[in-house]
Amino acid sequence: MKNSIKIILLLVIVLFLGGYLFIMSMNEPKDIEDATFKSVTVEMGSTTGQIAEQLKSQGVLRSANNFIILSKLNRFDSKFQAGTYLLSPSMTPVDIAKILVNGHVETLTITIPEGYTIYQIAEKLSEEGVVDYDKFVDLLENGNFKFDFLDYAQDNKNELEGYLFPSTYQLATGATEEQIITTMLNQFDLIFTDEYEKRAEELNVNINDIVTIASIIERECKDPADRPKVASVIYNRIADGMPLQMCSTVQYALGEQKKRLTTADTKIDSPYNTYINTGIPPGPVGAPGESSIRAALYPADTDYLFFVVSEKLDGTHNFSSDIGQFEKDKAAYNKALEEYEKKQENE
Repeated sequence: MKNSIKIILLLVIVLFLGGYLFIMSMNEPKDIEDATFKSVTVEMGSTTGQIAEQLKSQGVLRSANNFIILSKLNRFDSKFQAGTYLLSPSMTPVDIAKILVNGHVETLTITIPEGYTIYQIAEKLSEEGVVDYDKFVDLLENGNFKFDFLDYAQDNKNELEGYLFPSTYQLATGATEEQIITTMLNQFDLIFTDEYEKRAEELNVNINDIVTIASIIERECKDPADRPKVASVIYNRIADGMPLQMCSTVQYALGEQKKRLTTADTKIDSPYNTYINTGIPPGPVGAPGESSIRAALYPADTDYLFFVVSEKLDGTHNFSSDIGQFEKDKAAYNKALEEYEKKQENE
């Protein structure tokens, strides 16, 4: 009799533990390492089943059935509220369900300008109260973010330079530094398509080369129409074995955006100094937008070797293939700039 009771108790314990472990396995997130936020809109009148299928199709859930079962077990069924939510694959199904039952998620909007370095991004987000600067920088320099495109990036503290895609993001209030970085890296992954990877192979360069060239284009040229021509100058100078002599690379080496570089600046000992080194720098000098990335992938077909800001001072450029014309264009620009600055002083 006693043995029978022990066996029954043992079976009850085994069944209880088995059931508990089964439910726990059902509540596992789709991807614990993917903290990217996805915007999900739940329409009025949606059933639990419809919501579950929507969450699965948008990449937030691993299993729609698990969500349905867990919702019933936790008595969330029929309590979900319509609205737009920011959800992550790193959240458990129960956590997601609780958010939908609560029916309200506070969001914040951040904008990362094109051309910003990782440290400028950190400073901007810190000033806006979105991140802790030291935590953010520590993750930038020492974090372990798993994206295939980072296999080509620099293997040092500047690994993420150029890959925090500049855009406007809607994030959940209280998003962690890691979630914010992951969201921006995920956006780069979406932008840099298979077509772009194939095109880079056709040019016999890797992703880091393209992002580096694009970052230079971004910093040197604000007119989208001129960017493919700036790209052609870069490729033509590389082909001719000429140093790029791009101010943006020296500014990056200096760590400041000087309006005018001195002769001493152009002699700074740095692998980023394209006045004394041929080829492209070891990595990007900022975060390029998609327009600059496309320009790096699809440069204009020209024989240009030089460019300078137009004397119109409207953000456009004058391009040339010989040093003589370049010197004339540069003189015209300097004269126009001097006249403009004098006019500003007199006003």
